[in-house]
This record gives sequence, C-alpha cells and structure tokens, in this order.
Amino acid sequence: MSMKKWAAAFATVLAFAGAAHAQQFFRIGTGGTAGTYYPVGGMIANAVSQPGKIVATAQASNGSLANVNAIAGGSLEAGLSQSDVATWAYTGTGAFEGKPKVTDLRLIANLYPESIHLVVKKGSGIKSVADLKGKRVALDEPGSGTLIDARMVLAAYGVKESDIKPDYIKPNQAGDKLKDGSLDAFFFVGGAPAGAIAELASSGTGIELVPLAGPQAQALLKSSPWFATDHIPAGTYKDVPAVDTLAVGAQLVTSAKIPADTVYQITKAMYGEAAQKALAAGHAKGKLITKENAVKGAGIPFHPGAEKFYKEAGLIK
Repeated sequence: MSMKKWAAAFATVLAFAGAAHAQQFFRIGTGGTAGTYYPVGGMIANAVSQPGKIVATAQASNGSLANVNAIAGGSLEAGLSQSDVATWAYTGTGAFEGKPKVTDLRLIANLYPESIHLVVKKGSGIKSVADLKGKRVALDEPGSGTLIDARMVLAAYGVKESDIKPDYIKPNQAGDKLKDGSLDAFFFVGGAPAGAIAELASSGTGIELVPLAGPQAQALLKSSPWFATDHIPAGTYKDVPAVDTLAVGAQLVTSAKIPADTVYQITKAMYGEAAQKALAAGHAKGKLITKENAVKGAGIPFHPGAEKFYKEAGLIK
C-alpha cells in the first residue's frame, strides 16, 4: 500500500473512531413491562435520542431501588425512581439505612405522581388496609419501590407483614393470581392507568381499589413528606369508581459522573416541542411531563446539566 493510500485509510479509521467516540449511549432503567415506568421510559428514550450524538435506550428492571443501585454501580446512566427512594439513597436513610450513601445521585426531572394502588377482587369484602390481615397479598419484587411503600402503608394501618400471607411478585403475575383466586390483593405504585391493572379490569375480572385515606393516611403524610394525597378518577379503570389514595413523585435520576453537556442536551430534548407532543400522546401520564413540573418535589440536587436548562428556562434561580 502506498503511503498516500495508507494515510487515506488511516484518516478514515480515525474519522470512524471519532464518530463512535462522539456518539454516546445513555441507558435508562425503567421497571417491569406491566408497569408505567417501562412505557414512559421508552417514550423518553425515543424523545431524547439524537442520531450520531446520543443513543438513549430504555431497559426493563426491578424498579426504583434496582435502578438507583445500577446507576451507583455504573451499569446504567440514568433511571426512573420514586422520589422517596432517591432521597433515601442520597441521604442513607429509609431503605438505605446502614448502607453507603449514593452521594453522586442527581436529579434530571420530576415527572409525574405515582399512585399507590391496592387492588382487590370485586365483592372481596376488603374495604380497608386493616382487612388484609390473614389474606394473601402481593407486595411486588425486592428492588421495587412498591415493596417499600406497601410495607409503610401496612405499618401505618397497624398491619404487620407477619399478619398477612405475603407474595413478592410483579403486578402482571399478581393480576393473574387474583384472577384465578390464588391471591386476595396486591399493591402497585405507578402512574394511573397502569397496564397490568387496566388489563385486569378489562378482562371481565371485576376489581376494586381500596382507599388509602383517613387518620392513618394523614399520619403517613406527616411522617413521610414525599407522600402526597392523590385521587384516581372514576373510569380510569373499567367499572372502577373513584378512589382517594396517596402518591409519590416519579423522577428521572442520573449520576454526577455523567457529563454536564450530555444531561443538558437530554433535558433540552425532553422539553422540546416534538418530544412534548410525543409524550402527551403516548401515555396518560405523559401530559404531566412538563418543564414546570420537572422542578417540583426535588429531594436530591439537580445534575448541573439539567440545572443549566432550568435556569435558562427561568424555572429556578
């Protein structure tokens, strides 16, 4: 090969290497395929991907706790997490008591409220959390935010885990077991409508949602400020009346190690006109993913890249 051809070939290799280097992969941890994190995470990944620059992909996972741990370990660049789980991880409290603090955890955006669903079969006679004593109840898998919140709700109503027959399975499996009569109730924390519950309600299996209200819910709101009162309107699920419940914020979190420009570009893309239209059309909760809601309920510091965008937008000082 002549020196000229060799130089040209080498230049081509360098150009490809440069392009590969310029293209960044951004993995977003979501949740189980039957929940709300999975479709919402997929929509966000599509909305923020910029060919040749950033390739964002959504990955199914066990949920909040698993995503935070994966971000801390470097196997994910970002993930969806409940606001309470993110705060506990950063401060080394709650579910992270006695574990190393995830001090590099940073917020990109608060997304939407996640309702606590307590699902039972129609006519089961379970009208309150206290009625779960002696029943077969699914609390979701270890690593999920639902499991943590379910335990807090049970405790608030004076129900110990030993008072119930617990099952640690995902909501789609819980729905199947509720349908065939081998389960009495299941908890799920996610944006309404949640796929697994909507499917269950539409399948001919009559369901009810148990309210989380009254003095016990008020006490939980007082002791755990990341909870908020919530209302699931009638008709959100087929033939299910309106119910008052509690909610936590769904957040998109990342690591302080991710470059500021990458996070800035992702945040900017997420609130661009095309992305906003796609998010609003793609899921009921997508309409709430706005830059105004993004800065509400931050329990951990913003990533500098996200902070730069919100300052330019005049949303934070």
